[in-house]
Amino acid sequence: MSTKRGGQAEKPFLHIGPVSIYQADFLKLEAIAPGSIDLVITSPPYNVGVPYGAHDDGRSYQEYLAFSRAWLEKALELLKEGGRLCLNVPLDKNRGGQQSVCADLTVLAKEVGFSYHSTIIWNEQNISRRTAWGSFCSARAPYVIAPVETIVVLYKGKWHRPRQGVSDVSREEFIAWTNGLWSFNGESRKRVGHPAPFPLELPLRCIKLFCFRGDTVLDPFLGSGTTLLAALRTGRRGIGVEIDPAYCRLAKERLLKEGQLLQLRMAPVL
Repeated sequence: MSTKRGGQAEKPFLHIGPVSIYQADFLKLEAIAPGSIDLVITSPPYNVGVPYGAHDDGRSYQEYLAFSRAWLEKALELLKEGGRLCLNVPLDKNRGGQQSVCADLTVLAKEVGFSYHSTIIWNEQNISRRTAWGSFCSARAPYVIAPVETIVVLYKGKWHRPRQGVSDVSREEFIAWTNGLWSFNGESRKRVGHPAPFPLELPLRCIKLFCFRGDTVLDPFLGSGTTLLAALRTGRRGIGVEIDPAYCRLAKERLLKEGQLLQLRMAPVL
């Protein structure tokens, strides 16, 4: 899947089986056809000073909202009618001033044309991440920090998709995951080698719950490649876009290893 820009075709950094990685700025990439994506799953930069290699994560909040509006507009353009967006963002943040991140990005998404479906609360089960109490043991200026993140579920056009495709979510998974409070651990930065990874469980659940086998899943901020790992495991096509070459290489290593493991699992026992 590539288009021409300036007379040259945009080629993937990696193409392995049903998944591809593009090393590019998502806002400038033209290789993905409009109306070709069934599900977007992503955790965009949070603008809290995370030391990414090729992205400024310390902009003013207004600059951050303008950046968010731009990429949300592009994601909407790439989605099919009935396509969904699972947006993993913090409920709020207090670094650089209190900001209602989830609420603000949800409003932005609706302004650019998304419709709102629901919000899943992800309990990372790690309250030790608290870093400040404000005026400790005093009503003068206490800080309230919720140790959770959110997965805002949005869609383009109509929520109901046609009865086509194969769903692989089990009865037990469906009952558990349609409860909008998800509890599972976050991912280790040190283990993955990325400053802000999300756990494989997050895209796995979103993929199985919100799209069919064989659908195309996009992550415009791929990072360490977790969304594409989930796509490989669940029989979906996947496209990841990542601006940083070091993280593209990391995602490539993880995907190649995953591909080898899948081949071993499917190999006949002699």
